[in-house]
Amino acid sequence: MSKDLSVPPEIPKEDGRPKWDNKFQYILSCIGFAVGLGNVWRFPYLCQIHGGGAFLIPYFIALLFEGIPLLHLELALGQCLRKGSIGVWNTISPYLGGVGIGSWMVSVLVSLYYNTVLTWVMWYFINSFQEPLPWSVCPLNENRTGLNEECYKSTAVNYFWYRKTLNITPDVTETGTLQWWLILCLATCWAIVYLCTIRGIETTGKAIYVTAIFPYLVLTIFLIHGLTLPGATDGLAYLFTPNLNTLKNPRVWLDAATQIFFSLSLAFGGLIAFSSYNPPKNDCEKDAVTVAIVNSVTSLYASIPVFSVLGFKAMTGYWDCLDRNIINVINEFDLPEESIMRQNYTAWISYLNSSHPEKIAGLKLKSCDLQEFLDQSVSGTGLAFIIFTQAIILMPGSQAWAILFFVMLFSLGLSSMFGNIEGVFTPLLELRIIPKSIPKELLSGIICLISFLIALCFTLGSGSYWIDIFDSYAGSVPLLVIAFFEVIGVAYVYKMKRFSKDVKWMTGRKPNLYWQITWRFISPLLLLIVFVAFVTLQIQKPASYAAWNPKYEGFPMKEEKVYPPWVLAICVLLAVLPCVFVPLVALFHLIKRMCRNKEPSFVAPEVFSCQGSNSNFSHPKE
Repeated sequence: MSKDLSVPPEIPKEDGRPKWDNKFQYILSCIGFAVGLGNVWRFPYLCQIHGGGAFLIPYFIALLFEGIPLLHLELALGQCLRKGSIGVWNTISPYLGGVGIGSWMVSVLVSLYYNTVLTWVMWYFINSFQEPLPWSVCPLNENRTGLNEECYKSTAVNYFWYRKTLNITPDVTETGTLQWWLILCLATCWAIVYLCTIRGIETTGKAIYVTAIFPYLVLTIFLIHGLTLPGATDGLAYLFTPNLNTLKNPRVWLDAATQIFFSLSLAFGGLIAFSSYNPPKNDCEKDAVTVAIVNSVTSLYASIPVFSVLGFKAMTGYWDCLDRNIINVINEFDLPEESIMRQNYTAWISYLNSSHPEKIAGLKLKSCDLQEFLDQSVSGTGLAFIIFTQAIILMPGSQAWAILFFVMLFSLGLSSMFGNIEGVFTPLLELRIIPKSIPKELLSGIICLISFLIALCFTLGSGSYWIDIFDSYAGSVPLLVIAFFEVIGVAYVYKMKRFSKDVKWMTGRKPNLYWQITWRFISPLLLLIVFVAFVTLQIQKPASYAAWNPKYEGFPMKEEKVYPPWVLAICVLLAVLPCVFVPLVALFHLIKRMCRNKEPSFVAPEVFSCQGSNSNFSHPKE
């Protein structure tokens, strides 16, 4: 690389840019952004359905060859350029400016619905102070002559979630009305986000000490309590017993790769923004490895209390099933009470089956199998608001456990929101369209207010359907595309040799062969394979959703419905909109350059150099 780069691009000066108070604060912020709700309600579910411990094999392979290299690349770029996502890619090459715009747009879209999930968490937290818990009993019907029909046909937990919280419509096309309780909670959530992000990292840096550390404390409390519950060992054995046959299924590898990718919050721009507040001389390689390992260990750690509690719920359901059968048998055969116990139930049924087969057949006893109860897998909101809340009811002191659980979820989600907002906030501050006279507090307030007003659509009766759409389309395919162009942009546009020199200047050592190979070949290839596989699976089956419809003949099972064409068009738009800026911006600059090439006074742009850009910082002589 030539050393006569005397005119570096404009880079913010050290004294004019906010800085982290200390290294621990920065690492905590990155961990808080990466570790989110998915670590608690997505990772354990994937382990459960994909062969337990066997899932860890593709998971750690994906971490090694996709997660850590991409994380290091983003942290190095932000630290080197000291800019947000849009500024970073514009500086490296104007042709890559669309990558920054795409990641900024994804951060905007994800922030809109992610804070609505925290709205639900807050609503449950508020209701956790009631005795008994409102999702533990069915309300009476309007005539007060019996239980509410919808609740009676399903469960109290389902009724509170679908009717009392979401007031859900039976179809995505039926918008329903705005739910005032959700609007109040949504406004509170955005107010909290505003107060925590009012001055960027100057305020989030303080809040992160609570929001990032508190969930670990709660997880530990749940872990200790969970392991004492009956059925906990069955739940853990079910979770971690490896079934290596599942590794033959390509879906397992795809889910492992996507889980690592989304779990580390790659391609959002938040990590680039966070690392941009570091001094250029910092070991970003060590930071990337630390954050990635802590994120994965947290997923494993969270799985233990989650499945201890789910094992307890399965065991309780299994015992209830046995007890109902025992009562039926005792009444039918007029046996003494407690003659049949759970311990000798199987022996009694075998004996009565051989001596009175007609009578036993007439009883229509339920088949009680612990494995079936353990097989009831569910992820996302279903795990948090239905399965886990049902398990909490069964615990002694259920109010306290509910309060702890929802405070933990809120802390996890809030620390992730900090990263999302930073991914929106930092590029806006650096764009020339925003006057410098506008104070940070006002800009932050405007962002949060606009986001709140747009997010009101998620408080409609059909809101939860739209959150699923945003999550499935805006927060998936665009991130894979953006990350692919990020690694291609660094390896083949900016050139790996130049990037390696920059990393050596920042960390004091040249990236070893592992980093070189993953950045050049393995990571982009993996991302391409995951993208093709992901899109192929989406195309193979018609886009559908599960609707909660009390009039459905199979109720309380959900009704599977296909998205109407106009909703499908919005799905495609959400997936394509952030991606389309990548070719559009490149094309714009290509045309612009072709026109300017004809001008005799045209001078080719300077090649960016990390060392030259940060010349105001002291660094050792090479």
